[in-house]
Amino acid sequence: MLLALIRSIIFYIIIFFFSIAQNTLGIIIGLFLPYELRYRFIITTWTSSFIWLLKVICGVRYEITGKHNIPDQPCLISSNHQSSWETFFLQSICTPQTQVIKRELLWIPFFGWAYSLLKPIAINRGDKQNARAQVLEQGSQYLNSGIWVLIFPEGTRNPPKKLGRYARSGAALAINAGVPVLPIAHNSGHFYINKEFIKYPGTIQVHIGQPISSEGKTAEQLTDEVRAWTERSLQAIEGVEQVSSTFEHPSITG
Repeated sequence: MLLALIRSIIFYIIIFFFSIAQNTLGIIIGLFLPYELRYRFIITTWTSSFIWLLKVICGVRYEITGKHNIPDQPCLISSNHQSSWETFFLQSICTPQTQVIKRELLWIPFFGWAYSLLKPIAINRGDKQNARAQVLEQGSQYLNSGIWVLIFPEGTRNPPKKLGRYARSGAALAINAGVPVLPIAHNSGHFYINKEFIKYPGTIQVHIGQPISSEGKTAEQLTDEVRAWTERSLQAIEGVEQVSSTFEHPSITG
């Protein structure tokens, strides 16, 4: 525990100063770069460094199963949500990419300022009706222009071996844009525990499924199909016959 604490302190110190420097450069240089180069300079560089430092310093590794299932054309990415690890990691495997986020994140110094240059779908969670319309409109526009869209349908983080209720907004977006859903399941919460400072050594398992077609389906049908795949995958990852379900109402960011 003490060694993990020391490693975590070192990791946070390095990533703090690196983030300030990287995001500052990203803001200055990114203004003059086309979108894809801007994305690589700001996000790909930062997320790759984050994952590498986490592995080297804290011993948090990952193993991907099913990477060959990632299609050539951008689609909607749907992942379960256990920590902030997947928020960073998933941006490095399907690029360029955007996410549905709460607009307050763009107000964070350095990080938010740099991220605002990357076409985020920044919504006001207090205005659900307009937020849903914004997700459909902007999300469809980005998907059809070659940008992946990542959504966490649970809308909040859940501990390992638990899977929350899935919101239908992601499925509605996939149907509206005419793209499939790429389902992803992982167990990051065992090692990168939500709201805990210490990062524990181990290997995060990431399972990527075959794209699930949205054609001819309702949002409810597509949501149920994606969630069922995720539940089965979590059972396989955890080696259990059943994962627990939580039924808090998911937010629009899900």
